[in-house]
Amino acid sequence: MMIGLLFNCIDIDVYNLPIGKPGQVELRVNLVVNTRNGNSATLKDIVDAARGKRFVFVGESHDNPDTHRWQADIIGALSDAGRRVIVGLEMYTRPKQHFMNLWTLGKLSEEDFIERSDWKGQWGFDYALYRPIFDVVNSRRLRLVGLNIPRDWVRAVGRGGYDALPDDAKKELPSLYLDNKEHRLVFDALMGGHPIASPNVYAAQVLWDEGMADTAIKYLGKTSVTDNTVFVVIAGNGHTMYGQGINYRIKRRTGLDGVTVATVDIPKEKQSLKVARGIGDFVIGVTSTQQ
Repeated sequence: MMIGLLFNCIDIDVYNLPIGKPGQVELRVNLVVNTRNGNSATLKDIVDAARGKRFVFVGESHDNPDTHRWQADIIGALSDAGRRVIVGLEMYTRPKQHFMNLWTLGKLSEEDFIERSDWKGQWGFDYALYRPIFDVVNSRRLRLVGLNIPRDWVRAVGRGGYDALPDDAKKELPSLYLDNKEHRLVFDALMGGHPIASPNVYAAQVLWDEGMADTAIKYLGKTSVTDNTVFVVIAGNGHTMYGQGINYRIKRRTGLDGVTVATVDIPKEKQSLKVARGIGDFVIGVTSTQQ
């Protein structure tokens, strides 16, 4: 959650980094833009772009209800198109997978799910913000995956680097690839453009992305998958935008590509906002919740 929490309190324009496709597109509230050509787009265009792709990555601002409605709509549109949808959530850690399965099977009421899965302990935001996502998963019996790794692991790496992880954790994780300069550019922008003194802080962020990518890869490796299966990753924009987060880690390990959708907060006093074309394959404008 760290990178998502920092996302709304930075001084540098993380939406306009020189990564990927050059140039900008103009964004308005509730407008989907195809960054390839700058034209307005629809949910069908996202579904069409995802044809033949194993992954769709949909970034979010955690506290923005419009973001989560769009995420739910994308999941629903993929399902309506006949895709076998799996939904992976940053919000839950691996040990909570049992409750994800029960929710998919319709064996828990919403109240029981919130309590037994420890939503409040797992995530610091109001469940109501995410209800559209859980509703579409439950109503369509879609498979749900808790992507995140135990936060103690992230804290351990942040304090002492990868070697500080306990041996049992190392057995559950891939090694960390720390040499992606474009990802480091995104990370530095999210940190306000200020260099981080300890390399362990960056390593902890990489662990977060590597861990969630690893969860998705392992889940697909042990479940029934067809050519029609699509895994929708729901995570903070910082874990997906510019194709440098979870998406990068998955592609580096498996070669599997995906479609990246960013959701961008537009300040209430502005009619539009220009963002870098490289931010994703599609970008959606949402009204900012910030005062």
